Amino acid sequence: MNNATAPARYDGVSIILHWATAALVVLQFGSAETWGFFPKAVRHIMITGHMSFGVILTAVIALRILWRLTPFHSAPAAGTELMDRAAKAMHHTLYTLIAAEIPLGFFTRWTDNHALSFFGLLIASPFGTFSKATGGFVDEIHDLNAWLIMILVAGHALAALYHHYLLRDDILRRMLPRQAR
Repeated sequence: MNNATAPARYDGVSIILHWATAALVVLQFGSAETWGFFPKAVRHIMITGHMSFGVILTAVIALRILWRLTPFHSAPAAGTELMDRAAKAMHHTLYTLIAAEIPLGFFTRWTDNHALSFFGLLIASPFGTFSKATGGFVDEIHDLNAWLIMILVAGHALAALYHHYLLRDDILRRMLPRQAR
């Protein structure tokens, strides 16, 4: 699809899945970076919530990928060919890092020799037990990848704000719900 035939805005399902992903990614990162400041009982609730919302994020990302593969989604071009390529590269990188973060989260819990919890439903590791060093290594990769995601999310948000406030184009508006335009 070229810029002349590209739709003016994203479809409603893409918009909902985008903002659900954004909210979940920020919630996941924020909870993981702050639970150490809370008493043990609250920390436990935050960690359980982090795992539970991680499972929900898994479903949202799977739906996003499936939706993108259907002919029913609409993805407007970013503008110039260079901007369109940059936007696609950013989106593909974010999809890849988030998709990698999900199994890393599962493995972080399992390599620490604990069951994963989905709102109290325990999901035991299918792999057996691991050494403390293995658990620490997987946890470090999970943390590093989370920071990479947040750096790209910040860049993504800043690019949208740059388009909206400095270039004054419709790049941001096409991802907003209709009433928020």
